[in-house]
Amino acid sequence: MLDDRKTAILSAVVQEYIATALPVGSTHIAHAPGVGVSSATVRNEMAVLEQEGYLVQPHTSAGRIPTDKGYRFFVDHLATPGRLDTTTRVQVGEFFSTAHGRLEEMLHRTSDLLAQLTNYAAVVVGPRSDAITVRNVQVVGLTATLAAVVVVLGNGTVESENIDLPPDTSDAHLASASAHLTALLGGSQLGSPPNLRPTGDETVDRVCTTAVAALRGQLENEHLYVGGTSAMASAFDAVEVVRDVLRTLEQQFVVVTLVSDLIQRGMSVAIGVEHGVEPLSACSVIVSPVVVDGEHRGSVGVLGPTRMNYPQALATVEVVSDQLGRRLEEG
Repeated sequence: MLDDRKTAILSAVVQEYIATALPVGSTHIAHAPGVGVSSATVRNEMAVLEQEGYLVQPHTSAGRIPTDKGYRFFVDHLATPGRLDTTTRVQVGEFFSTAHGRLEEMLHRTSDLLAQLTNYAAVVVGPRSDAITVRNVQVVGLTATLAAVVVVLGNGTVESENIDLPPDTSDAHLASASAHLTALLGGSQLGSPPNLRPTGDETVDRVCTTAVAALRGQLENEHLYVGGTSAMASAFDAVEVVRDVLRTLEQQFVVVTLVSDLIQRGMSVAIGVEHGVEPLSACSVIVSPVVVDGEHRGSVGVLGPTRMNYPQALATVEVVSDQLGRRLEEG
């Protein structure tokens, strides 16, 4: 554990670097609140903090910048929880009070809202649709050999998947399949549907079996919505870092797995290599579960440079996740 003087100096360095993105010198820190010692003393203490891995000196004559270890100490011991200002709280409240329409649209807009409030990339992982009850199923012919299976879920989500049709499938076959699937699946969860009962028509039965299999395969996936990726372009000096971050954000499976892993590990903040995704080693991730009726039904988070404003980002993610959970409970 660091003593009080080193703790105050480390805190001042982290906060100054977050604000300016420039290496921090001893003269500036000597005048920071809570430090109150000479610049020579600050230099000596900063040298010790560097030896212990909390700071690093990027250039011989430059000041210091925090390491991942320094940020971790700041988050765990020094950062007081941020509080959103009244205007921002009202903005978030109004957003969710007027959020209507399809679930996918609301989640996408939520990611844009979070990105706008933090100026970091925002991710929203929606609830798995296979845990939501089915309201209605329609099988719509597209061509003689292809159809779209459209399912309306109890939370207003509309999902669809294309399927191949058996030879000589007629519109009457599709209408019968739609009625049979709605009668059988209505009110149940697609992740654990009742056994398909035969209708006596081989073509209709094949359409129904294919439709259920296709929908279950799609709905088992969690849906990811990413907003604010353009903010990453200005967050890093190195072009290759920006390229790695943007490329990784395009990989839905990687991002969903990252967020889910942090939630399962009980982590709200992962700094640098802590999250285990090497292309994002220059980034920190802040996540929060979305709780609906006492159950984890999704996640929200932000991804930004390790010098992000942790108190404000934590407060914003927490408020948005709470409001999203309340909105989903309301249906």
